[in-house]
Amino acid sequence: MAAELSLDSAAGSMEIGVQEPVNKLKFLHALVAGGVAGMVVDIALFPIDTVKTRLQSELGFWRAGGFRGIYKGLAPAAAGSAPTAALFFCTYECGKQFFSSVTHTKDSPYVHMAAASAAEVLACLIRVPVEIAKQRSQTLLGNKLSGLQILLRAYRTEGLQRGLYRGFGSTIMREIPFSLIQFPLWEYFKLQWTPLTGYESTPISVALCGAIAGGISAGLTTPLDVVKTRIMLAGRESLNRRSSARSILHGIYLERGFGGLFAGFVPRVLWITLGGAFFFGFYDLTTRILGAANTDH
Repeated sequence: MAAELSLDSAAGSMEIGVQEPVNKLKFLHALVAGGVAGMVVDIALFPIDTVKTRLQSELGFWRAGGFRGIYKGLAPAAAGSAPTAALFFCTYECGKQFFSSVTHTKDSPYVHMAAASAAEVLACLIRVPVEIAKQRSQTLLGNKLSGLQILLRAYRTEGLQRGLYRGFGSTIMREIPFSLIQFPLWEYFKLQWTPLTGYESTPISVALCGAIAGGISAGLTTPLDVVKTRIMLAGRESLNRRSSARSILHGIYLERGFGGLFAGFVPRVLWITLGGAFFFGFYDLTTRILGAANTDH
């Protein structure tokens, strides 16, 4: 990204004592840009996410709501998207700087993998409760309760670990492999854009790179997403509530075959391909705008 490159090159020419404000500025840019990008994606593409969740539900698509109430759960998703994405990108950018300095390498896929994995774990502290409120609304399990009421009821009836953070492990199990694929691909595609095309990197090219990386990652990790959805939506009597991810995958295969493991594949890949374009494109655009505004001052 141009803003990052300009910051990195400027930092390299400054004395050590001036490096800290540059890093702090980059941190703030990641915070704002990540928040804006996350909110845009979750609001713009929410109906596709609802269809995906209902296809993966144990109830089945039509019993989970079909095409009715396609915007159910939008409120908790919109409220949680900005802080989740902001926390992720702050951790990711700081992680890249830290692991690059420790390993004395730059643009290494292993650095991107380590930074993305650390970022996913921290982001899940916000993402998991938001997902519970959102998905229970999407599948009409929350009836007419608001997102906050769903979370309060989950806490009162099931506690912190089995209520608010049910599915935390399976969410991390999905997110880390997803990021291990997506972010090295995204960074690689960005690096190869100018040498291959002869054009400078722009928010549109960054968006295209993000779309391709996201679509590939989404398709490969669909079974893990199915497991996460089943665990989060499991009722108190459901076997999925206490089953391991492996046993849930086995049960889905016996019940619905190979297609069951990839339930929601098309809307998930479509959602994350479009989401990758919006997310990384807006992230890059916002970072450039903030960088230009800072240069003007």
